[in-house]
Amino acid sequence: MACSASSSTALLSSTSRASISPKSHISQSISVPSAFNGLRNCKPFVSRVARSISTRVAQSERRRFAVCASSELPLVGNQAPDFEAEAVFDQEFIKVKLSEYIGKKYVILFFYPLDFTFVCPTEITAFSDRYEEFEKVNTEILGVSVDSVFSHLAWVQTERKSGGLGDLNYPLISDVTKSISKSYNVLIPDQGIALRGLFIIDKEGVIQHSTINNLGIGRSVDETLRTLQALQYVQENPDEVCPAGWKPGEKSMKPDPKGSKEYFASI
Repeated sequence: MACSASSSTALLSSTSRASISPKSHISQSISVPSAFNGLRNCKPFVSRVARSISTRVAQSERRRFAVCASSELPLVGNQAPDFEAEAVFDQEFIKVKLSEYIGKKYVILFFYPLDFTFVCPTEITAFSDRYEEFEKVNTEILGVSVDSVFSHLAWVQTERKSGGLGDLNYPLISDVTKSISKSYNVLIPDQGIALRGLFIIDKEGVIQHSTINNLGIGRSVDETLRTLQALQYVQENPDEVCPAGWKPGEKSMKPDPKGSKEYFASI
């Protein structure tokens, strides 16, 4: 799928939300898979993750990771928009509510355009295959598209060699109303599908990282994990910052003129 799209950033905070609809155009149309008829019973989602990471950051220190929202600020640094929606997990219909993770886990929330497409399954299965690495750092993964849970289920029940997903280690959320995509400013309104937006949400429910790719560009699991690890390191070590390409075990930097010289002298 080749397309061009541009999106506007939106304001969100724990007390107010104002969004600006993006204006974009796609050069070709996309066929939406047929939905399946039937009834379903939804169960609450219980994560497989039992581990937790202790963060010894005082409340005053944590404030540095959140900014006061205004109409000119992006989502990063503000409270993540909450939602509750149906999803497919372990071939069952469940309910997922973002706020249930606050105070417990980090969340990787990623949007993709449509089920039964081409780049999408490569991303979705890549995150599933690396799920244990995110599990070890107390992080849940949530995938979202505008498809129905019936379409999600059919795709999960399709073998990978036939373009399907097979069983996944995390839920696929249905955003049929497009309200979640709108609130995260990744919806292409005239096409009714989402750009490839990815958000890292910390345990306080604050968005600390976002990337938005156009439809034809897949995302990197390696870079997502690296960015998550850098975020967690900085939150656990609030007097340090992570330079470009930082990975766990590498040297960090003191964010002041004198302290930074130690880092620059070592490279």
